[in-house]
Amino acid sequence: MRNKTLSRLEQVDLRSFWQTEAGDFTPWLAQKENIALLAEALELGADGLEVEAQEKSVGPFRADILCKDTATGHWVLIENQLERTDHTHLGQLLTYAAGLNAVTIVWIAERFTEEHRAALDWINEITDDRFNFFGLEIELWHIGDSPLAPKFNLISRPNDWTRSVTEAAGRIENAELTATKQLQLEYWKAFRNHMLENNSIVKPQKASPQHWMNFAIGRSNFWLISAVNTLNRLIYVGLILGGEESKAHFHLLVDRKDQLENIYGNKLEWLELSNRKESRILIENKTDPTIKSNWPAQHQWIQEQLEKFHRTFSQTIKKLNADDYVPKPEESTGVMPE
Repeated sequence: MRNKTLSRLEQVDLRSFWQTEAGDFTPWLAQKENIALLAEALELGADGLEVEAQEKSVGPFRADILCKDTATGHWVLIENQLERTDHTHLGQLLTYAAGLNAVTIVWIAERFTEEHRAALDWINEITDDRFNFFGLEIELWHIGDSPLAPKFNLISRPNDWTRSVTEAAGRIENAELTATKQLQLEYWKAFRNHMLENNSIVKPQKASPQHWMNFAIGRSNFWLISAVNTLNRLIYVGLILGGEESKAHFHLLVDRKDQLENIYGNKLEWLELSNRKESRILIENKTDPTIKSNWPAQHQWIQEQLEKFHRTFSQTIKKLNADDYVPKPEESTGVMPE
């Protein structure tokens, strides 16, 4: 066997690449490919965050970066430090959370002190699931003369086990889950495990006792959905278009219907739903979600359809401009499966 030489990973001082937070690090992080790295570190998937603004005023402070979680529409505030964490930034994070109804706070620093890591862990334990606090350390590495590579290390995150205990206590007070809700929770837990085990490009959220699960696709007011209908014995997957411009966006996609269905490989249901704010593009499968022996095949089908929706629509929706829409007469509204 020939002798082979291996190079060494070398860590680089952050200030050698980013001299300042506001002038260098924040604009770098706000770039699409770099916010995608952060989203993946937060287990939201590369499409999970969309930058709304930099240096955005929130009460008396200015958040370094303001994003939207593209799956939930909730605010994500990012606070940066190219140094060790301090009490001032911790206080700002708490002020941000106090002024917003549902928010994810992301604190990025060169190094977390033990007391600040413990403080985030404690905050995650005592708050409900409307609030999520993450702490990440940022590092720079290279090998020999290679370009520098950033690395995010997750230091603190919401504790799902602690949250589940709190939620369970609330259910005891307000009666246990119904049989249907319990089935839905078990279904989505099993599906989430399936997606993670198969390393899908579509990242699942935490399972909840409801008939649907949402997924990010890379733009606010657009998201993927998978759902079960225990009454009509079917499951479906689709793209949801929300927001004030949903109808314009829907018809811009309808104009490309043949092309998009050709890429997808199947006919889809195009539902404008004129009496609702949302529009939907769906595909359904008449299979009974109450029969547990059917779940592996159903979960595989859902994964395949989610990935096909992502592949077909993710780049197209990012280019949609509602101002390009010119209304046409007699446009179909469709009927949505419940």
